[in-house]
Amino acid sequence: MANPTFDQLLEAGCHFGHLKRKWNPAMAPYIFMERNDIHIIDLYKTAAKIDEAAAALKNIAKSGKKVLFVATKKQAKQVIAELAQSVGMPYVIERWPGGMLTNFPTIRKAVKKMTSIDKMTKDGTFDNLSKRERLQITRQRAKLEKTLGSIADLNRLPSALFVVDVLKERIAVAEANRLGIPVFAMVDTNSDPTNIDFVIPANDDASKSIELVVGALTDAMKEGLEERKAEKVDTAAAGEGEAPAAPRRERRRVRKADAAAEEAPAAEEAAPEAE
Repeated sequence: MANPTFDQLLEAGCHFGHLKRKWNPAMAPYIFMERNDIHIIDLYKTAAKIDEAAAALKNIAKSGKKVLFVATKKQAKQVIAELAQSVGMPYVIERWPGGMLTNFPTIRKAVKKMTSIDKMTKDGTFDNLSKRERLQITRQRAKLEKTLGSIADLNRLPSALFVVDVLKERIAVAEANRLGIPVFAMVDTNSDPTNIDFVIPANDDASKSIELVVGALTDAMKEGLEERKAEKVDTAAAGEGEAPAAPRRERRRVRKADAAAEEAPAAEEAAPEAE
């Protein structure tokens, strides 16, 4: 799918910024004009930034790395969950757990706790507990699932972070900045784009705007994943046509046999002839 055009961005309302009195001066380069005391975002710059971000995210997906999607605001939750799942990427749509990136090992322990509870349920250990203990563990499991279920497959730090509304998700952005993880984000006129590596100036409050922008990025990631899959198939096909390499021990034995064969004629020439 091609990246959205100017008309599509306009129709989705990507150009609507915040009230003039709420603006952040750092967003001035991305503002086209002011109308009825509301800033209007320059959609030509939005389209260019989407192209730039899509190319970068496509390369990340093609290399097999993970991008963590973050959007805890009501308008973006469902959209982000569906689009992130479509490309097999982790996402956070509930409260951002503080230290999720900077204290990642602790988060992994919580995920493992969820896995151990599932194991207890399957091997029958859960049935041997008292009713009160089962209730406590069930509640704990539900709480962990709500917060961390969507990142259960994230075994290492993500290679990039995608954020909707950097003002609301400032803790996530700060953690990524601290660890040197590149940040992609939809940035509205009331936010500071200074610490964002890939700024996409757009309305981050309208669900249609979010769906259009994030949909274009996930489509680019899908292309990257398909190219990665095709390359694996080509590599496997090329490997089948080659003769398998001999084991190291077998190669050593062959070399010794060749060396012995070369020494034999020399030994025969040096030996005196029998009378």
